[in-house]
Amino acid sequence: MKKIVLLFFVAVTVSAANAQNVQLHYDLGRYLYDDDFNGRPLFTSTVEMFKPDKWGSTFFFIDMDYKSTGVASAYWEFERELKFWSGPLSVHLEYDGGLAYVSNSYFLGATYSSNSADFSKGFTFSALYRYIQKQSYDKPHNFQFTGTWYMYFGQKRTCSFAGFFDFWHEKNPNGNYIFISEPQFWVHLNKLAGFDDAFNLSIGTEVELSYNFAARDGFYAIPTAAIKWDF
Repeated sequence: MKKIVLLFFVAVTVSAANAQNVQLHYDLGRYLYDDDFNGRPLFTSTVEMFKPDKWGSTFFFIDMDYKSTGVASAYWEFERELKFWSGPLSVHLEYDGGLAYVSNSYFLGATYSSNSADFSKGFTFSALYRYIQKQSYDKPHNFQFTGTWYMYFGQKRTCSFAGFFDFWHEKNPNGNYIFISEPQFWVHLNKLAGFDDAFNLSIGTEVELSYNFAARDGFYAIPTAAIKWDF
């Protein structure tokens, strides 16, 4: 897996506090794509952190894939939203990098954010220039569109549906465009009767929807079973 989740909804729903979480995902892809996913790591951990300040916000996450011998691969993203004004637009700076097939990527663009009055739902959309360092096909200059969303359900916001999509131009063996989206559904146990409010464990699932991603040809839908702890 490249990245398990980009819960940027934290950035638009938390305006004055830090937010961190740790996730563990069990990959179910090998049970759907036996031939293609032989040897694929079963577990992936994700660590996320978001921190706002008076000049914008900082967000990063780190993914690590695990085999029985240890860590098989790693990936991280670091993002900075710059905003010295009021309004829904901000300047977006980003770095992506990792092991194995991942090349260094640098981003510059703009992000538009929108939320409902009670912050029960919202979305962001970013239009970005993407420079892929030492791109193997000698096409380092590309574009990318990124969107994120979140929705809460239930009287106490017991459940949430959130995720992201990335669509970008990058010449690859299977074409010139790549798409990935990772919607997640969570049940927040501390919102249920019988659980302490401080018991910040959530259980849920994610589905990686991708096209020509990670050197795979065509469309794939890869679900996970997951747990998450919010700090």
